Amino acid sequence: MSKEELLERVEATLAKVRPYLQADGGDIEVVELTDDNVLKVRLTGACHGCPFSMQTLKAGVEQAIKTDIPEIKEVVAA
Repeated sequence: MSKEELLERVEATLAKVRPYLQADGGDIEVVELTDDNVLKVRLTGACHGCPFSMQTLKAGVEQAIKTDIPEIKEVVAA
């Protein structure tokens, strides 16, 4: 599967997660998908700098991404 196809699948999964982030005044954007399938993202809005942002990233976003797209090895903050 190409990087472009993986990124399309990532965006589709983020579309499912995004309403929860937006409900709290935040959002998420993809920064990069590395060659070794590590997804770098940036939390924005109220999520940026929130003390729970890493928990949100790992327990919420990463879990959803890895469930839908097992090729993604890890989701990290950029």
